[in-house]
Amino acid sequence: MIPTKRGLALAAFGLLVAPAVARAQPLPRVQVWRDANCGCCGGWVDHMRAAGFPLEDNIVQSVAAMRRTLRTPSDLLSCHAALVDGYVLEGHVPAAAVKRLLATRPASIRGLAAPAMPAGSPGMEMPGVTPDTYDIIAFDEGNGRMSFMRFRGGEPV
Repeated sequence: MIPTKRGLALAAFGLLVAPAVARAQPLPRVQVWRDANCGCCGGWVDHMRAAGFPLEDNIVQSVAAMRRTLRTPSDLLSCHAALVDGYVLEGHVPAAAVKRLLATRPASIRGLAAPAMPAGSPGMEMPGVTPDTYDIIAFDEGNGRMSFMRFRGGEPV
């Protein structure tokens, strides 16, 4: 069958629209557990919402019990814990890293962490303070760790 001008136009339109439709898929809900007295955690929640993630914001007396449930490695702890689509998040992990994780879904990764509250990471922005360059650490079911992405402040490098 010989394609018509109309058929070619419709096919081209489909190629243009398909990526937009794929991008329009809603992001999964992020469940967050944080201390009410921590302002930087609220900043991270705002960052994730601004990036399009729906959030369930759980204010708790202590995040420790949820970290035990999530099996967050103790060497990667920060100030708040989260869960998104089965992946554990610890600390000020930028939305760009979470979106990459959800897009690639590496089989061996159980979660991402931004240990030690890096200056300039989402929620940790401070006027007059130079943002840190830091790695987002991916962790697996065992003791495996690897750098997943590198950031300066909230921007990938």
